[in-house]
Amino acid sequence: MARPARIGVDQAVAQLSGWKAAEGREAICKAYRFKDFGQAFAFMTRAALAAERLDHHPEWFNVYNRVDVTLATHDAGGVTALDVELAKIMDAAAAQAG
Repeated sequence: MARPARIGVDQAVAQLSGWKAAEGREAICKAYRFKDFGQAFAFMTRAALAAERLDHHPEWFNVYNRVDVTLATHDAGGVTALDVELAKIMDAAAAQAG
């Protein structure tokens, strides 16, 4: 599968709600907060299954009800349309989880 070309952080965040530029690197990030660990885990499960289908995996950090996500297409050296697609899927999964 051909990987998409870089679009850059600014173009990516313009297409998304609540996402921002990651500090110090060519990536986008978002902090999700849920009612409890169960909702956070449900979100991560939905996101993980979608990421596997896309063959595009997030960097994330989870503590109890918090999931911090960073997206970049490493083999493209920055943010691509694939990151935007996964970010939209993750936003939908977050809405379902909480």
